[in-house]
Amino acid sequence: MELFILQSKMKIKVLKKDGTKGTSVTVDDSVFGIKPNESVVHQAVVAELANGRQGTHASKNRSAVRGGGRKPFKQKGRGVARAGTTRSPIWKGGGVVFGPEPHGYETKMPKKMRRLARRSVLSDKASAGDLVVVEEIVVSNGKTKEFIEILKSLSLYGKKLTILVSAENEKVFLAARNIPNIYVIEATSASTYDLLDCEVLLFEKAGLALLNDSLMVKS
Repeated sequence: MELFILQSKMKIKVLKKDGTKGTSVTVDDSVFGIKPNESVVHQAVVAELANGRQGTHASKNRSAVRGGGRKPFKQKGRGVARAGTTRSPIWKGGGVVFGPEPHGYETKMPKKMRRLARRSVLSDKASAGDLVVVEEIVVSNGKTKEFIEILKSLSLYGKKLTILVSAENEKVFLAARNIPNIYVIEATSASTYDLLDCEVLLFEKAGLALLNDSLMVKS
């Protein structure tokens, strides 16, 4: 990836889908040229992974386990410990003591910090050369073979990619879903974890412009 900075703007070279050089796109330096804030990125990833948890894990305590309503044997005379129910936690088949209970894992994070985290990852990817922009990703028949040819032309086949498109494209999704470690996401919907969890970010030119506009620091 070739880039150069012009005042507060950065120009990124755009490739055609056959790998040859195309035009260029201008992006804001406040999105793709800042010093990454690793602490905020870490907080954002932790929050996103926590918010993705369902929190439905559960176990049955002694009141929820079926049966055990009748006293299993008389109170005295057997020479053993008294028992009032077969569903006591010390009995086989009894309830669980202090087991997991359903609860939420929602972690809130300020909007400015979430945006800063994404800008930090984008800036890091751009400076490392792990950001590739193509004019447009078009798969005419939705076949995986055709999509693999595009990746080979861009020298990206075999790498872990997050592909950021400008809008939902069913044919691109169908063509990419059978390839390991390839994830297709709308650019404006990508989370910090989506941007970070890949070797290379592959942008459509229009998707890059949309994400740049949504994250740009407005003076």
